[in-house]
Amino acid sequence: MPLWQWIVDIAGGLLLLLVLYGLALVVRRRLLGRHGGTFELSHRVRTDRPGRGWVLGVGRYSGEILEWYRVFSLSPRPKRVWQREQLSYDGRREPMGAEQTSLYPDHLVICCRSDDGEVELAMSGGSLTGFQSWLEARPPGTDWSR
Repeated sequence: MPLWQWIVDIAGGLLLLLVLYGLALVVRRRLLGRHGGTFELSHRVRTDRPGRGWVLGVGRYSGEILEWYRVFSLSPRPKRVWQREQLSYDGRREPMGAEQTSLYPDHLVICCRSDDGEVELAMSGGSLTGFQSWLEARPPGTDWSR
């Protein structure tokens, strides 16, 4: 078989793998959204350089926890999990510099504290309202001084 046919076969195989990967991402997103409570949520995983380290993702409320899934991962498990009782809202700000191109349009950067330290998330204004409601809906007997 000539070399050009090998190249066409390899290119076709790579294209097929790319289409299957995209289809798997769509199916995974549908399965995550099946139980409701999902929204676009970016998380800053590295804070060593200003404005860098953001990873696009999907957030999902599951009872007392907030689960975060990477957008371009096929893993059915969340990459990060935050307990409601260990998370407190510190404030919000507009994305600055490189963050404006790294995040979804019209998203706000949310600063939170957890037992593990500072957590930076990015979400839309409507999702922020839901996030604040979720945080405030702690069960009776919760320490509200956090």
